Amino acid sequence: MIPSIPLQKARNYEREWAARAVPDTRPLFHLTPQVGWMNDPNGFCFYQGQFHLFYQYHPYSTQWGPMHWGHAVSDDLLRWQPRPCALAPDTPADKDGCFSGSAIPLPDGRLLLAYTGVTGAGSPDSLRQNQCIAIGDGTDFEKSPMNPVLPADLLPEAFSRQDFRDPKIWQEADGTYRMVTGNRHRTQCGTILLFRSLDALHWQLAGEIDSSRNEYGQMWECPDLFLLNGTTVLLVSPQEMRATGEFHPGYGTVVLTGTFDESACRFTRKNVHPIDCGFSFYAPQTTLAPDGRRIMIGWMENWETCAGSARPHPWFSQMSLPRELSIQNGRLLQRPVREIETFWQDTKHLQTRIQGEMALPGIHGRLTDLTVSVGISPECRLFSMDVAKDASHYVRISYESDRGELVFDRSHCGTTRDIVHIRRIPVDLQEGRLTLRLVMDRESIELFIGDGEKVITSVIPPSPEADGISFFADEPTDLTAELHHLV
Repeated sequence: MIPSIPLQKARNYEREWAARAVPDTRPLFHLTPQVGWMNDPNGFCFYQGQFHLFYQYHPYSTQWGPMHWGHAVSDDLLRWQPRPCALAPDTPADKDGCFSGSAIPLPDGRLLLAYTGVTGAGSPDSLRQNQCIAIGDGTDFEKSPMNPVLPADLLPEAFSRQDFRDPKIWQEADGTYRMVTGNRHRTQCGTILLFRSLDALHWQLAGEIDSSRNEYGQMWECPDLFLLNGTTVLLVSPQEMRATGEFHPGYGTVVLTGTFDESACRFTRKNVHPIDCGFSFYAPQTTLAPDGRRIMIGWMENWETCAGSARPHPWFSQMSLPRELSIQNGRLLQRPVREIETFWQDTKHLQTRIQGEMALPGIHGRLTDLTVSVGISPECRLFSMDVAKDASHYVRISYESDRGELVFDRSHCGTTRDIVHIRRIPVDLQEGRLTLRLVMDRESIELFIGDGEKVITSVIPPSPEADGISFFADEPTDLTAELHHLV
């Protein structure tokens, strides 16, 4: 396959930039683009012995631009190696952008990419988002001459032609194909549609799986539907969320668990809650590892805040740490992939009693995997932990007993931006204890609470010298800490 001129241009640019690039301080375990802009994870899959991750990509700028597909591979989900740009907007079906999508290995050994092709972007009336496919060997892909294989104009009248995107495709045991896409309905607001196909080229609408009903956002993006521990799980990323219950306003991530009757295309909800409660997590996508684990990765940014973010590097944004998923009592549990344990070094174990503010010997660092368990007595009204700390910077994680809330505050991390810096979420103690697992990379913090039933993800400014960690309790409190440096 001979790359098109736009695709070859992007690949040449990548090579030229790599040849003259100077060493930078990229995150250790969080994928970044070779150069330019990155957003949603796409095409997350295991193919020919490696994990492949594609992503929304604009190589020529650290700002959003005409969407390409970047590409990287990994043996362990943590160390990523760049591969050549996979897709560029270069056909009539996608001339205004190759938007988000997914990938599946085919029985004949090839890899199929399903993506949204955008046309008519200059006018709201002519804008169309249609579903397209490309098939290749994992590096080079040929777009189908039948693209778009699923045109928006085939949708029933009440569904949007302009907001119809992000296909997640899979193959059933009988060899047939399924696809879910995000859409905006005239009255139901955000909605997820299911399609069926015998050959991945000719698609029929099976029905609407679930919708916002004007409760969880106005448009649902980046759907993912799968079975986990006998429970059907639907992941969506809504736009224009209202602050209700556990959800913050704006762009959010939602997990709906329940049961799904495909013959009737009916999803019955049993539980609805956020995927991530932080500032910097959107558009997650999952895949199955060869050992059966369901692995999720998300874009570590937010559309409301990234436009004004500093651009200290020739690349912008990163992916989250890949997370292993499970279900317990209808709630999605997330834990860092176990592969991170192979990078643990210089481990410290401490068990002590704290009162007032204390730093503990050996407990410090910015490249760390730290687990803290605290016994919160009835007398203890406030426990807090400061990380990424120096004389003038810190991120504070607090538990306020009287409110039963955990507070994540990055106001003093070195930012000068007038954006949201504080999240408050309800947290239940487990047998009187608060357990926090904190993974810090050079420009990020991911906080896993309890068994991973709640997560807060945040980017922070790069300041490697701010590596202190301290603790505070207003009454004598038992604390155990286990810290692993990451190398």
